[in-house]
Amino acid sequence: MSQSDKPTSANSPEQQHTAGTQVSESGESLWGGRFTESTDQFVQEFTASVNFDKRMYRQDIQGSRAHATMLQRTGVITQEDNQAIQGGLNEVEKDIESGAFQWSVALEDVHMNIEAALTAKIGDAGKRLHTGRSRNDQVATDIRLYLRESCDQTALQLVRLLEGLLELAAKEKATIMPGFTHLQTAQPVTFGHHVMAWFEMLLRDLERLSDTRKRLNRMPLGAAALAGTSYPIDRQITRELLEFSEVCENSLDAVSDRDFAIEFCSASAISLMHLSRIAEELVLWMSAQFRFIDLPDRFCTGSSIMPQKKNPDVPELVRGKTGRVYGNLMSLLTLMKSQPLAYNKDNQEDKEPLFDSVDTWFGCLCAFADMLPAIQVKHESMRHAAKSGFSTATDLADYLVGKGMAFRDAHEVVGEAVAHGVKHEIDLADMSLQQLQLFSEQITQDVFDVLTLEGSVNARSHIGGTAPAAVEQAIERAKVRLSTAYKPS
Repeated sequence: MSQSDKPTSANSPEQQHTAGTQVSESGESLWGGRFTESTDQFVQEFTASVNFDKRMYRQDIQGSRAHATMLQRTGVITQEDNQAIQGGLNEVEKDIESGAFQWSVALEDVHMNIEAALTAKIGDAGKRLHTGRSRNDQVATDIRLYLRESCDQTALQLVRLLEGLLELAAKEKATIMPGFTHLQTAQPVTFGHHVMAWFEMLLRDLERLSDTRKRLNRMPLGAAALAGTSYPIDRQITRELLEFSEVCENSLDAVSDRDFAIEFCSASAISLMHLSRIAEELVLWMSAQFRFIDLPDRFCTGSSIMPQKKNPDVPELVRGKTGRVYGNLMSLLTLMKSQPLAYNKDNQEDKEPLFDSVDTWFGCLCAFADMLPAIQVKHESMRHAAKSGFSTATDLADYLVGKGMAFRDAHEVVGEAVAHGVKHEIDLADMSLQQLQLFSEQITQDVFDVLTLEGSVNARSHIGGTAPAAVEQAIERAKVRLSTAYKPS
């Protein structure tokens, strides 16, 4: 599990071996009829998944409730059996949530632990629950239910982060800072415009998550082990009860498909890449060499030896966690690449990387949703940096083009002016008209309207531009786009 690979004291291996009270009444595992000897104790531990798949207990119970109801409606089991199953499942769920439930490695996984506990409570009716299904379609259904809920929870955090970015962009729409290419000063931009670039990156993540959820919302239950079942089941009843949009059309594919898990891990990896890029900028900007921003103390830590240090630990940690999410995606791709149809034991290895990506992405989004709107902007430092590095050089070239000069000729003229500025340590905006006219007689007094920082950013007022007015319009459009970006279906 993502929180820790170490079992807690309540679920230590020793206790799990002795907690075998939920096996069948004969003391054997629920599938042992074909076997003539007990499973080796190490193999039992090695093959068990209950330590990490027990987090899906609610989904497993949810699926069983729907399956039992469908079995009753189709006449496979009686109303009395279904009522007993529903009541017993309620009791099992209460036991789990109260901490009274004892998980057993001998029962391998969450499914058999719950079924054994149910049977212990209600007797033979519990043994009828598994009619017409297999653990193969059961686990595939549980994972989809779990991941569907995880998508919705992740989307809420993404929306919260995106809303915070819109607030920050509106607040800083006229704050001037240098824009960079190759991490070199390029042109002046507004900080609000830069924040809206972050917004665009993360909005695509939300749209990607919505698309992922659409494809995972298909129900495998009813595929049984791989070929379907001879019982007169009605998969549409179960689909409606579990609120899936569709049923999986092919039983072989239904039990073996893990594309949805790979898609989620891909979406999380892309999103963590975006968060890591933002984190890198925050780390740079908070440094003494930039001094563009500060982060509140609650998102930072100090040094055990250097009392002056204030370390941007949250963005650094998010940047670091990106690697493990990349690894989870590669793990699942590698897991699936050589598997023949249909289900194989390999697929047990799908859950830990998936669960870790769910937890890591969600945690990083929570941290950023709290932190980014609280950024403290150092406006004067940003402005001073924007005035350095000849950031309005392109504006001077565009000015000369407007006077009738070909762009390539204007580019060369401005290059000469910049070389002069570098040599004499003077920015273009600080040169006198007389100095500028040394490079072109076409330069007149109106040049200073475009060489100022405000003149530069205000000139870029088209859609997607950095002008404060353009940023304000972009924010209004973004609010509408955000409201429709995530569409659960």
